[in-house]
Parts: sequence; C-alpha cells; structure tokens
Amino acid sequence: PTEETTFPMSEVDTPVKDTSGQVQYENYATASKVPFVSFRPQYIYGPKSNKHTYIDWYFDRIVRDLPLPIPGDGTQLVSLTNAEDVASLLASPLNNEKAAIETRIFNCGTDQLVSYSEVAQMCVDSINDKVDEKEVSSPKFVYYDSEKFGKANFPFRLNNFYVAPNLAKEKLNWEGPTHSLKEDLASFYYDNYKQRGGNQGDVKNLEKDEKITSDS
Repeated sequence: PTEETTFPMSEVDTPVKDTSGQVQYENYATASKVPFVSFRPQYIYGPKSNKHTYIDWYFDRIVRDLPLPIPGDGTQLVSLTNAEDVASLLASPLNNEKAAIETRIFNCGTDQLVSYSEVAQMCVDSINDKVDEKEVSSPKFVYYDSEKFGKANFPFRLNNFYVAPNLAKEKLNWEGPTHSLKEDLASFYYDNYKQRGGNQGDVKNLEKDEKITSDS
C-alpha cells in the first residue's frame, strides 16, 4: 500500500505479487476462459492454522515480560480472520454461482478491524481473565521509527493493511464473520499457544528487538 491507497482496500486496490502461484493461475484461467472463483485471504488464524507467527509474536513477548517493539504509533489497523470465517467465505459461491463466476475475484477477510496496540492488550486480557493463570503486566510498548529500523521482527506491515469483504456480501450473500479476535484469544488461542510450547524456553532472534529498545 502507498500513501494514496484508500482503505479498506477493494479487490482492485489490494496489492498482489504477480509471481505468486495464485495470481499466475488467475491469469492463466482468465486467458483460457476457464470459469473460476478466486479468494485472496489476508491474515488467518485458527486452532489448525499452519501459521501462528502473527499473534504468537505478541504472546512470546508478553508472557516473558519483554518489550513489544511496534513501528509507528501502534494505531495502524489490520484484519485478522478466523479460519472458520474463511471457510464460510469459500463456500459462499454456492449461494450464487453465476455471480461468483462473473465476478471471479473476491477479498477474503473479516471487516472487524483492530489496531496493532489493541491486539497486544487483547492478548494480555486473554491471559489475565483466566483464573488459573498468573497475571501478566500491561504491554510494554516501544514505538519505533520504521524509517530507521524497518519492519525488524514485527509480524505485520508497517502501515494499515485491511480489505473489505463487501463484494462477497453483495454478490454471494455472505453473512459476514461470526468470530471476533478478542473472544477467540480468550476461548482457545492462548491455550493452543501453550499446547504448542510457545510459553516455554527463550524467544529466538531478539537482536533486532534489543537494538530497537536500546535506541528508542
């Protein structure tokens, strides 16, 4: 995204990598006049997700009482989508197959937005709301200059990054997300994090964190 990007990003405005397999297939299918529907997912989480690094980045530091180096001022907005909401989106073309094939490409993400700092506070709350857990302290935010340190270890983009699933709602009668990040963090994510051993041992590759916190 650039300074001129309008949020939420539409299917036309959402940046994609021309070298990605998904985009290459979309181009091939379009040129071959093959009927298809393509969903472009954003940040996905869930108990069986194959990638946990987005939210784990926060828990890794919070449970160890470490600073959270966040680029900018932490007010940047992002959408994190539960895998079950993604699944309902993938099934939504069955509501209107003709419109799905005619439209072809849809954003795949929740319209519930959270800021980078809010994610941290939600993670803290998900721990402290459990009666059998040792209470953790409030997030130790370190807001840093991204022009100086870049992305460092931060799991999200430097600026806002969220899409609008409006087209899926309009064309495919998608009902919208049924999950919220705050509820999911409390109901399963933190327990799943511990089951994966996330709260054990040391966090690797903290050199960039330490440089940022010492220079900020």
